[in-house]
Amino acid sequence: MKIAKKLLAACALTLLAAAAQAQAWPAKPVTLLVPFPPGGASDMVARTIGTKLQERFNQTFMVDNRAGATGTIGAAQVKRAAPDGQTFLVTSLGPLVIAPHLMKSVPYDATKDFDHLSVLVQAPNVLVVPASSPHKSLADVLSFLKANPDKMTFASSGNGSSDHLTAELFWLQTGTSGTHVPYKGGGPAISDLLGGQVDAGFMNINSVLSHINAGKLKVLAITGEKRSPVLPNVPTLAESGVKGADVQSWQAVSAPKGLPADIRAKMHEALVAVMNDPKIRQQFTALGFEIVANTPEQFAAYQQRESARWKQLIETRKITAD
Repeated sequence: MKIAKKLLAACALTLLAAAAQAQAWPAKPVTLLVPFPPGGASDMVARTIGTKLQERFNQTFMVDNRAGATGTIGAAQVKRAAPDGQTFLVTSLGPLVIAPHLMKSVPYDATKDFDHLSVLVQAPNVLVVPASSPHKSLADVLSFLKANPDKMTFASSGNGSSDHLTAELFWLQTGTSGTHVPYKGGGPAISDLLGGQVDAGFMNINSVLSHINAGKLKVLAITGEKRSPVLPNVPTLAESGVKGADVQSWQAVSAPKGLPADIRAKMHEALVAVMNDPKIRQQFTALGFEIVANTPEQFAAYQQRESARWKQLIETRKITAD
């Protein structure tokens, strides 16, 4: 009986300690790990929400950029972290729904090794060409591609990125072919687009909007299901006759598997509140983002649909990370 009482007492203390820890969270600085270099969309999202979370919890939320291997190095680091609410992954779709099908070996299971909290934002890609390009419309591009297979170059931020796969999907749906030119990040790709070293690219709208507005890039089409409020005169691919090529790039927050329920609920509530802050909404929508801020259940369902879609494309086009 004495042993049983001691065991019960120990269990009770453990439960109380766990409850106190969850209630006190975050009692120390929290890391928002971004698996890409500084300056990209995921990094910008992480730094924006980090500032607001810091204000909300009166605790430090620091961004840690751990780039490499299409985002899988940073994602694997979060998978290995303790599920104690001190480390979160702020990532694009790449490591969660593309890399697992693109690479021979990924050091995590994207569906089982994380607690997915929320897709925060999504945004379409836009087909852009240098200001000096002779192509003035999507019809011009299609005519050139059909007459000159593989002669038009398409820049991307890297193999397996959403901009790369958007181009592959575009070629598949139009029965055309171009030449993919992968870069080590969106910055170098956009720089060469601006300089005319490459012919075109399906870039994230937020990364090229300022260049479009400044007249340095021409935008010919958008990959969303509907026109963007920030580019209302730009037709969608579907409007222009290209069906089945709707693409949204997105940024989301996940945690190591096993995050305590109380902390998970507290963080999700905070993320939704931050994304619905009027100033934050205005900031993101001005860049072409759409606020999503969905539930963990909606995130999981969306991940399954996206994963199946990109798996099919990668296998059909025989795309590799090499």
